[in-house]
Amino acid sequence: MRCPFCGNIDTQVKDSRPAEDHVAIRRRRFCPACGGRFTTYERVQLRDLVVIKSNGRREDFDREKLERSIRISMQKRPVEPERIDQMISGIVRRLESMGETDIQSKTIGEIVMEALARIDTVSYVRFASVYKNFQAADDFDKFVSELRPDIPTDDE
Repeated sequence: MRCPFCGNIDTQVKDSRPAEDHVAIRRRRFCPACGGRFTTYERVQLRDLVVIKSNGRREDFDREKLERSIRISMQKRPVEPERIDQMISGIVRRLESMGETDIQSKTIGEIVMEALARIDTVSYVRFASVYKNFQAADDFDKFVSELRPDIPTDDE
């Protein structure tokens, strides 16, 4: 593994342990050339996925991009980081096991929203605001009102 600090290709593994509920291996590494320490994760990848964007453009699936967008929506929320990692791994496994290598970005968005809705409503609304491209406060109001169950009024 190449050192991210100096580029040396001869780094050493100092410690390995299971991570993300045993679906990844966390490795602590050391670079003898510069003394830098860094962590890598090893995961099973069932197949190479390609994301088909709404404009028809194709790009390789990027787990880090998915993880960044989910973590942004969950910032400052009372959800344990391990739970977030499990959710992300579950989403990726679900995408890889769909049987297709080409996946519509819309499908990924829907799967993420479904997972977020089960874990944290605020994160779900945050993600939806970007995913559904909310333009005004009315968009939030309409979306949130669809989340709430009908509350009977005194007239009923």
